[in-house]
Amino acid sequence: MYQAVLFAGSWLSEFWQAFCTKFVEAFKPGDIGEEISEGILQVQHYFDVGDYKLLITDAVIVTWIAVIACIIIFSLMVGKQTIHPNGKQTLLWMIVELIINAAIGFGMTKKEAEEVAPMIMTFGIVITSCNCISFLKFAPPAKNIAFPIGCAVLAILYVIIISIKFIGFKGFWVSLTTPLKAMLPFKLLDFVIKPTSLALRLFGNIFGSFVFMEFLSICIPIIVPGIVGLWFDLADGLLQAVVFSYLTMSYIGEIVEVGHEFKEHPEEFKKPKKNKQKEQEAQAAA
Repeated sequence: MYQAVLFAGSWLSEFWQAFCTKFVEAFKPGDIGEEISEGILQVQHYFDVGDYKLLITDAVIVTWIAVIACIIIFSLMVGKQTIHPNGKQTLLWMIVELIINAAIGFGMTKKEAEEVAPMIMTFGIVITSCNCISFLKFAPPAKNIAFPIGCAVLAILYVIIISIKFIGFKGFWVSLTTPLKAMLPFKLLDFVIKPTSLALRLFGNIFGSFVFMEFLSICIPIIVPGIVGLWFDLADGLLQAVVFSYLTMSYIGEIVEVGHEFKEHPEEFKKPKKNKQKEQEAQAAA
């Protein structure tokens, strides 16, 4: 019995010394720049597929983890169809209604808003899950510039395709040449500026939050990063997803609203022909 107590005491003493050493090392400032650089760098691996090399990065893997987790969560929230929806189903329905009402506010009809809502919600859900996964110490995919660019390009292509579907090619052309035909080059340039803005906004915010949280985790690794992460990992990640989805919806509304006005009042978009003879008569009479 006495030997067991001595052994336990010796083990506890060694454990305490090791714990204190590790605790001090955790707070000991090292090469912060190097540690942050390691966190920022992409993890890359090439797979040989025949004569080709397939590149897989951590952004791809984390994106699929986030999307699969999100699908599972929302599947559990939807559940089985019931006559009276439960609280989870009511919450989802409220989100869908919010998106539909926002789309109608941008000039879409209710039918168009209902058609746009699934894609807008998909953007929001995927970007939210990919951003907020950083709270679980996964590197967010948006810190890789390829992820925001891919989302932005997909969003602007969707804006163009769905707008043409709603108002036709003629209505889309009118939206590009309203109020003046001279605006056409600038309207076309807008389709480059808008996705660039979407991508840089998402990348800048998520990358900045990631670097700050890495710095905070290195300097103060206990408690504080978890509290601060509630904003920079969760709230900010959700906010950026909402902004991305909201702007995508507004871009559709800008085009569709003009197209609807053209269908309802085509005479307002026709340039009145000048009658030179009448002008000359009026000048002569004056």
